[in-house]
Amino acid sequence: MELKRVVVTGFGAITPIGNNAKEYWENLVKGESGAAPITLFDATNFKTKFACEVKNFDPLQHFDKKEAKKMDRNTQLGLVAAREAVAHSKIMEDNVDKNRVGVIWGSGIGGLETFETEVLGWANTEIPRFNPFFIPKMIADITPGHISIEYGFHGPNYTTVSACASSANALIDSKMLIQLGKADVIVCGGSEAAVTASGVGGFNAMMALSTRNDDPTTASRPFDKDRDGFVLGEGAGCIILEEYEHAVKRGATIYAELQGGGLSADAHHMTAPHPEGLGAYLVMKSCLEDAGLTADEVDHINMHGTSTPLGDIAESNAISKLLGEHAYDIQINSTKSMTGHLLGAAGVIEAIAALGTIIHGIVPPTINHFTDDENIDSRLNFTFNTAVKKDVKVAMSNTFGFGGHNACVLFKKI
Repeated sequence: MELKRVVVTGFGAITPIGNNAKEYWENLVKGESGAAPITLFDATNFKTKFACEVKNFDPLQHFDKKEAKKMDRNTQLGLVAAREAVAHSKIMEDNVDKNRVGVIWGSGIGGLETFETEVLGWANTEIPRFNPFFIPKMIADITPGHISIEYGFHGPNYTTVSACASSANALIDSKMLIQLGKADVIVCGGSEAAVTASGVGGFNAMMALSTRNDDPTTASRPFDKDRDGFVLGEGAGCIILEEYEHAVKRGATIYAELQGGGLSADAHHMTAPHPEGLGAYLVMKSCLEDAGLTADEVDHINMHGTSTPLGDIAESNAISKLLGEHAYDIQINSTKSMTGHLLGAAGVIEAIAALGTIIHGIVPPTINHFTDDENIDSRLNFTFNTAVKKDVKVAMSNTFGFGGHNACVLFKKI
């Protein structure tokens, strides 16, 4: 059977550097850092005392008190991003068939704050007392449920959980479902709210986080010689994917085509990347093959680029291997230098950043570069510190997760 084409007709975001997609994009281009001292809990005794939190978020501006109490912050952020994307796409105004609209959502951890609150509350009492909403607030799959209930969408509905690759997997699953004719429209994305005591404490125990407490805004420095770990972030993003003919028929604005999606596994280590970037190479190769494109057609790659000592080297090596000499002709970047690492939501918010390069003809910078790392090919154009104007027709976005889960998406200008 001939596979259907899949296009983007809307998007929304709530991030550490902008509480909607427009603010997010503008601050990416400016090179704004979202890192600051932690306010969501008392981090005084933690090795890392800063993170990239969503700023000025009041749930009661978006939900009534009764609704808000039934949702973890993870779900609240997800619903806000989904509402923006749905409104942006105008699918509700055009009376689409709701039986053909799905919701596929990614979250690496789910309701971590809820889990902490309930378990610690039980631990401090002789008689277990749990909130009746504990389980439905905590489970990772609840956000797409809330979205479908709000709009009455009866199409495919589930959550992808693959650590930091979760929302990228949601995009790829959504693409395949539409290609196969299982849905006309899918509201897809991801959310994460892990700036909590156990989130920061757990990653600190792994020595994964930066401890640059004296200067948080320069802590996330992908590809810099003195990088010392990632900066934990939170937020949500949502992209409306739609079957091409369906979008054309209703007169929707089409922002790009989601032409490729690649998947691979490192099969190497639970948390460390393959030293030669094998999984990263394979996932980008798979994505290009799925798109039916060659390496020399790529104009931009939004890298996973977490600011970790091993990961940045492995991914850079993979890009050089995949693209050859063409690797030096394109602009690559890591927007995690500004947003921090949104874990399960990273894939979708970075996909939105990659989309922005096609829409606006600008590649946001990789900020906080001070010293070259001799282990990273300096001929690669990392877009250090300042945005670059570029006509981008093909943009890729990489997302890799603990467990060796790798996902890559490719957008093409129409």
